[in-house]
Amino acid sequence: MRQKRDKRINTSFISIKDFVGILLALMIINGCYIIIYLSFVDKGNGAINYIAPAMLGYLGVMTLFLCILTGIVRRYSFSRPMRRLGQAARRIAQGDFSVRVAPLRKDGKKDYIEVMFDDFNKMAEELSSIETLKNDFVANVSHEIKTPLSVIQSYAMALQNNSISEEHRSEYTKTIVTASQKLSELVTNILKLNKLENQEIIPASSPYDLSEQLRCCAVAFEDLWENKGISFSADLDEVIVSYDESMLELVWNNLLSNAIKFTEQRGSISLKLKKENGFAVVSITDSGVGMDEDTAKHIFDKFYQGDISHLQQGNGLGLTLVMKVIEIIKGEIAVDSKPGYGTTFTIRLKA
Repeated sequence: MRQKRDKRINTSFISIKDFVGILLALMIINGCYIIIYLSFVDKGNGAINYIAPAMLGYLGVMTLFLCILTGIVRRYSFSRPMRRLGQAARRIAQGDFSVRVAPLRKDGKKDYIEVMFDDFNKMAEELSSIETLKNDFVANVSHEIKTPLSVIQSYAMALQNNSISEEHRSEYTKTIVTASQKLSELVTNILKLNKLENQEIIPASSPYDLSEQLRCCAVAFEDLWENKGISFSADLDEVIVSYDESMLELVWNNLLSNAIKFTEQRGSISLKLKKENGFAVVSITDSGVGMDEDTAKHIFDKFYQGDISHLQQGNGLGLTLVMKVIEIIKGEIAVDSKPGYGTTFTIRLKA
């Protein structure tokens, strides 16, 4: 199958410079050939006997000249860039992701060598980004685990003091339980995320009523929204979808939990399910604190928490799990938010 020409290539197969260079080389070779031939012809029949060896010698010299010339051309047009690329690749293999290969051409045009350099630089940039994400992930996991462990250790040591009152003892115990629950939730979410990121086989799907699943998920949070005096409304059409129920349950639980967490006392949350053009469209709207545009760009990043006032209520992995599930099932998710006006998450699934 014939490969299409890369649209980034803006050099011609043969340039005017190449044409002129080859033309001059051929003129010189043929000119010398004619001069040698005429010099022997003008000397008479005796000199003609030496014309064959002379021509063979001349062709040998010219062949050597062309070999040297093509070697120089090959060195500067192929060997040198490949050597630079090889050196850069070795540095990448040693863990230096800051290496970049500078272009060879000075005219700003791109041939296949220049495009290959661009692709290599893009690869190095992506690898550097992945390495940074990995280091950030390890640092964040270490920090998130260390914090509740420190709390548990401190309050457990305090409980060893026999002189503390029963009231303080009960308070310390509750704090330890809360910290251990946070630690357990963090480990659970990390394991879920790791499973989703390494999942090669999509779970078997079966048809089920999405509206009923949304009702069950919403009811599970009833105590939380009632404790905050939140007005909760649901408008759910009956829509049948075919997915893995447990994966989508993870999406709804995280989105509803976030909506309640970021909605102030006596706020409002609405849950809607509509069928539109063969798609099930789920929207969860809250009247919470909202987000600016920069925060909205990062909410699906691991451990990112845009609102620092709620740091103790989560670990920044919930929306990462949501996005991973949506990617696996090939759905769509959109966020519409303004600071002080709340947030709407909209998910589109094939019905």
